[in-house]
Amino acid sequence: MSNTLYLTEQLIAQRSVTPDDGQCQPILAARLQPLGFACETITSGPDTFRVTNLWAKRPGRSGRTLVFAGHTDVVPTGPLEQWTSDPFVPSHRNGNLYGRGAADMKTSIAAFAVAVEEFLATHQDPRLGIAFLITSDEEGPSIDGTVVVCEKLQQRGEKLDFCIVGEPTSVEKLGDMIKNGRRGSLTGKLTVKGIQGHIAYPQLARNPIHQALPALDELAKTEWDRGNEFFPPTSFQVSNIHGGTGAGNIIPGSVVIDFNFRFASVSTADDLQKRVHAVLDRHGLDYQLAWVVGGQPFLTTPGELVGAVQKAIRATTGVETELSTTGGTSDGRFISRICPQVIEFGPINASIHKIDEHVRVADLDPLKDIYRRVLENLEAL
Repeated sequence: MSNTLYLTEQLIAQRSVTPDDGQCQPILAARLQPLGFACETITSGPDTFRVTNLWAKRPGRSGRTLVFAGHTDVVPTGPLEQWTSDPFVPSHRNGNLYGRGAADMKTSIAAFAVAVEEFLATHQDPRLGIAFLITSDEEGPSIDGTVVVCEKLQQRGEKLDFCIVGEPTSVEKLGDMIKNGRRGSLTGKLTVKGIQGHIAYPQLARNPIHQALPALDELAKTEWDRGNEFFPPTSFQVSNIHGGTGAGNIIPGSVVIDFNFRFASVSTADDLQKRVHAVLDRHGLDYQLAWVVGGQPFLTTPGELVGAVQKAIRATTGVETELSTTGGTSDGRFISRICPQVIEFGPINASIHKIDEHVRVADLDPLKDIYRRVLENLEAL
């Protein structure tokens, strides 16, 4: 059994549903400390939702640092009877390794660690510094995880230069896609107020659903921006509409509409908010609107880190990787505040969050080799 497979199975066996880490981070720290890493556990959150974070660092001679970032927490399993095997007992079938977190993202964390072990075996006094930022709060609210560690590092004046987030980004073949950025996320909860009344006497009421529809139609048809060479155009989508009492003869007194923007770097959360308010005001609505900025967009243009990853993928798999900014948010949005070059790269993502989540066993060591070659490529700069 390869070292990467062994460590991946160790991590999958830990029941680490958000915000629990199980024993994943102690297992990782036990491998890093003999390599010269100073390991620090940073906890955050209330007792009912205690989050564990690991910050481990080994300085290099150049002062430049590559951070491997990831999460040990996993999403709930769903109905256990639908799994072919216990989701927390690593199982092999048809060349695949099954278990919750196999793809998202315990394989990447194991590959990080073994790649570093192999790199340091041949580079005992490297110029490049190496660090690990591992959280147990990525699949949850992401309030007490990576963002807390980044704030602490910023307060200390820690300088980070490169970061690889081990999110599963590959689509059909290992290495066919990396994320060199992500769109921002802006959520709105709109409450439009009306006057409740009998549905047979509309002149005595004011229907907020009827009033909201023209404004929603305009918002849905608006071109918010045209994107750029790295980002698709900003998207506005309604996710939920709640209105009415359940009775068929009452005009409701209010309607609540949830919507979300996934926005490109050519737009800002402030500008989008102002434009939405302008539409609602123009339609004369009596409304309240609460906003939540889930994440700002970030982008790493082709340069040292992107080039080092592309070269490592090509040398290991022969694949010419595609740069992409599609998909949801990740902890890269927090790390990008303190690190100028952030990319995401990991195994095939087809089974993440699903019943019978799995990775191809044949991809484990190549993934480790790619991470090791990235270290070698950055060391040579």
